[in-house]
Amino acid sequence: MCQVAINIPNEVLFDTKMSQEEARQFAKCAVALGYYTQSGVSIGYCAQIADMSEEEFIKYLGKNHVSIFHYDNQQEFLEELNNA
Repeated sequence: MCQVAINIPNEVLFDTKMSQEEARQFAKCAVALGYYTQSGVSIGYCAQIADMSEEEFIKYLGKNHVSIFHYDNQQEFLEELNNA
């Protein structure tokens, strides 16, 4: 497992009214979201990065308007919908 440290100015914590723990969790979620949306890392690994269950991470994605469904075109989506 790789560990990464970032420095967040105390003024940011003050302005956002976040505790150090809330800022740590926010950063972990932001990194996981970035890996999922920009690099195609799996939900399972991103959930681990965010320190969440897969279900919690999927809900987090939804809150951030990120779909877990990826279709190349409308026809593929309609075929999948008909098979549901």
